[in-house]
Amino acid sequence: MKLADLYMYLKPDIKKIEEELERSVQAEHPVLREASLHLLQAGGKRIRPVFVLLGAKFGHYDIERLKYIAVSLELIHMASLVHDDVIDDAEIRRGQKTIKAQWDNRVAMYTGDYIFAKAIEKAAFFENEDIHHVISQTMLEMCLGEIEQIRDQFNWNQNLKIYLRRIKRKTALLIAVSCMLGAISAGASERDQRKLFQYGYNVGMSYQIIDDILDFTGTEKELGKPAGGDLMQGNVTLPALYAMCHDQKVFSDIQALLVNKSPDPEELKSILEAVETSGGIEYSKDISRKYLRKAFEALDGLPDISAGRSLRDIAQYIGGRKH
Repeated sequence: MKLADLYMYLKPDIKKIEEELERSVQAEHPVLREASLHLLQAGGKRIRPVFVLLGAKFGHYDIERLKYIAVSLELIHMASLVHDDVIDDAEIRRGQKTIKAQWDNRVAMYTGDYIFAKAIEKAAFFENEDIHHVISQTMLEMCLGEIEQIRDQFNWNQNLKIYLRRIKRKTALLIAVSCMLGAISAGASERDQRKLFQYGYNVGMSYQIIDDILDFTGTEKELGKPAGGDLMQGNVTLPALYAMCHDQKVFSDIQALLVNKSPDPEELKSILEAVETSGGIEYSKDISRKYLRKAFEALDGLPDISAGRSLRDIAQYIGGRKH
C-alpha cells in the first residue's frame, strides 16, 4: 500500500492545492520561474498539506480557505529543501538534479528566498494573527535548525540531545504546525489544536528518524539519492551517533573515512554495514516507536472521526515504511 492510498478521499482537494502551488511559483523572471517549477515538478508526498486538511476536519472544513495555508506550509518546506541542498552541496534530490546542480548556488539561494516570500504572501489571506505568529516562529526555528546543522557538520562529538533538537527544528515542527494550523484555520477547539500539534510533532520526529535509518539501509533507487549521503555530507544522524558512542572502532573509522570528504565507495559500504551491525539501526527504530506511541496517545484525546483514523493510519505507515 502507498501512503497516498490512506487519504485517497482527499484527492480532489489535494489536486486544488497542486494547482494553487503551480500558480504560486509563476515568477515573472524566467530563471526563477523555471527553477521553481523544476522543484515543484520533481514531486513529493505533499504530506504537510495533507496534515493541514486532516487537521481541518476537526473544525469547519472549507478547501477554498484551507488551500492557502496548505500551500504556504508546502512552500516553506520546498524553500527549505533548496537551501538544504546548497548547504549540503547535494547534486540529486528525488532522483533529479537539484536546483544548485542544474543552475548554481546563487540561483538556488534566490529561488529559495523567492519561494519563502511566496509562502508568506499566501498566508496573508488570513487575518488571524495567531496564524502569522505561528508561521513566523516556525520559520525562525527552521533557520536555527539549519545553522545548527552547518555548525555540526563533520563534528563527531555530538549527543542525543543535540540530534533531537536539530530534527525537531528541521522536520517535526513544520509537520506539527501543519496539523495545528489546519485546525486553527477551520475554527477547531483549542484543545483539539493542542492535541493535533502533539500528534504532528511526535509523528514528525518519528518520520525523520526513519528517514535517517533509511539513509543507511535503503538503496539509491529507493532513496532517490546515494545511500550514506548524510555521512558523506558530514551529518551525524541517530544510527551513526549510537554506533560511534558504543564502538570506538566505528568512531575512528568514520573519522578516518571522511577526513578527505571523498571516501572510496567500498570503504563507505563497510562503514554502513558497521553502523547496522552495531545495533544503531535497532536503537533508532526503538526511539522512533516511542515517538509514534506518543502520537497515538494524542489521537486518543480527539473526536472519533474519519480524519482521526486517517492520522492513525499515516502514523502506522510512517513507522513501518521501508522506503
